[in-house]
Formats: sequence, structure tokens, C-alpha cells
Amino acid sequence: MTDLRYPIGEFAWDGVMTDARRAACVARIAAAPGRLRAAVAGLNDRQLDTPYRPAGWTVRQVVHHVPDSHLNAYTRMRLALTEDTPTIKPYDEARWAELRDARSAPIEVSLALLDALHVRWVSLLHGLGPIERARGVRHPEHGRVMSVDELLALYAWHGEHHTAHVTALRARMGWS
Repeated sequence: MTDLRYPIGEFAWDGVMTDARRAACVARIAAAPGRLRAAVAGLNDRQLDTPYRPAGWTVRQVVHHVPDSHLNAYTRMRLALTEDTPTIKPYDEARWAELRDARSAPIEVSLALLDALHVRWVSLLHGLGPIERARGVRHPEHGRVMSVDELLALYAWHGEHHTAHVTALRARMGWS
């Protein structure tokens, strides 16, 4: 049985980032808003308020989580580019998902935020050279420095990971 928490598998970083892999990651980040928007297209409120797995977030919470997370990632990358190995502030994503807006706001608000955020983010990513991509942030939860390249790979995966939560639920429920 597939682990419903990780429909595309868990994130894995081997420490290798080629030009081709980097370009693919940037393309995946660029495509993420449209893919998430397509995954939730036509869902009604009852469907949006259905958990994607037992004891998991609802589809609505997932949609609101993605821009929350990607806004933090974008900020972390900008910190890495402008400060010397800054220590980032983690946030409690599970508690953020329980806030009123994440539980009840219309998803279009977060889809529009994700669209705009990714335009800025992709613009930033296209302009990075080797020295900038090697810069990093210290992540206290991981206890190590994460490079911009690793963050790029992580968030390319992250958008697809959460989109797959929605598409896998749609398939299981027979929602066309």
C-alpha cells in the first residue's frame, strides 16, 4: 500500500545539482501554481474540506499551506543571498494549518498568492550564479546548513508532493 503521506515518495537530497537538474527544478517551481490550480479545479466546498488522508489536512488546508511554505522558502533563499549563513526561523506548519484562514478562507486567495509569488521566485532563480547557489541558511531543525541549491530541490519536490495529495485523493474518491 502506498503511504498516503508521501504519494511521490519522501524528499531525498544527494548533494548533487547539475545544470540540467537545476533547470528542471526551476521549471517544476514555475509549474507548481498551475498544477495545484488544476488539481483543485471544480472541487466544491465539501470536497475541499475533505482530508487527503485519515488524520491529515483537508484539501483546503493543503492549498493554503503551499503558499505559506513557499513564501517562507522564498524568504529563506533571499536571506541566504543577502546575509552570511543566517539561521532561519522555523515555523509550526501544523499550527499554521489550524488557523481560521487556513481552515475556511476561499482557496482562490492562496492560489493567486502562489501565482504571484512563483513569478517573483522564478525570476530570482534564473539570475543566480554558482556562488549564489552555493550560499546557504542554517536550519535549526535540521542542525546544518542548507544551500540554495538544496532548497531549490526541496521546494521543487514540495509543490509536487502537495499537488499529489490532492490528485491522489481525487482518484481514490472518483472525483473527476
